[in-house]
Amino acid sequence: MKSELCIFDLASGTVRTLLETSRLIEAPNWTPDGGALIVNGDGLLFRVALESAPGLAEIDTGFAKRLNNDHGISPDGKTLVISDSTEEEASCIYTLPAEGGTPKRITKHVPSYWHGWSPDGTTLAYVGKRDAGFDIYTCPIDGGVETCLTAGFEHCDGPDYTPDGEWIWFNGQKKGRMQLWRMRSDGGGLEQITDDERVNWFPHPSPNGESVLYLAYENSVEGHPRNHEVQLRLMPGSGGKPRILLSLFGGQGTINVPCWAPDSNRFAFVRYHA
Repeated sequence: MKSELCIFDLASGTVRTLLETSRLIEAPNWTPDGGALIVNGDGLLFRVALESAPGLAEIDTGFAKRLNNDHGISPDGKTLVISDSTEEEASCIYTLPAEGGTPKRITKHVPSYWHGWSPDGTTLAYVGKRDAGFDIYTCPIDGGVETCLTAGFEHCDGPDYTPDGEWIWFNGQKKGRMQLWRMRSDGGGLEQITDDERVNWFPHPSPNGESVLYLAYENSVEGHPRNHEVQLRLMPGSGGKPRILLSLFGGQGTINVPCWAPDSNRFAFVRYHA
């Protein structure tokens, strides 16, 4: 299996392959300065520079060596957030300096999987399983009391903030159907956005608020598995009819976390080849 780290240009509709590797890499973040992508692979975290010859430069994550694909970057670019299971044998959220260093534990309860950072830098949004199912939670950036924002879903995942901080988009399952939703940042004003034949995951509002990128599986898929024929779709920032940008072999690892370039004209993704 080969991983292909790619950049999609909205204006031209073209794909640029930045890096190919035999290592399984996943979930690109774009740094706020526009100069690099962050990906995970084999439990580690890597930086891929855009201006020099691209390669996987390992980031020091201290004791955390069992990272999953739920990681990101603070709005000011100074802090990384990771989800790692080294200490707890279940995913826990930590922060560390952007250049690498010792992780600081944020969530008390596990499992917790990070997905969103409020634009003002004060709040993390994540997925946690506390009882029977997975719900959307928030907590202060330094940890503390967590707040559950969802109820009545069979499964929730992928919370990501709009650039004004007013809304959180996520995918939520009811009656066996995984669709896209949004709610106010306090959990109010819940709205279902998609209602179609696809299994829709990981909505990511663009930095300018004009668009939402997401991953669409075929109708029969359960969960968010790897190695499927999927589509990357784009819809208006307030919802509406989506358009298909690209069909590819991917799924888990393709766009699990925020992946837009700061200019909102490009985004990063990973596809896979046998």
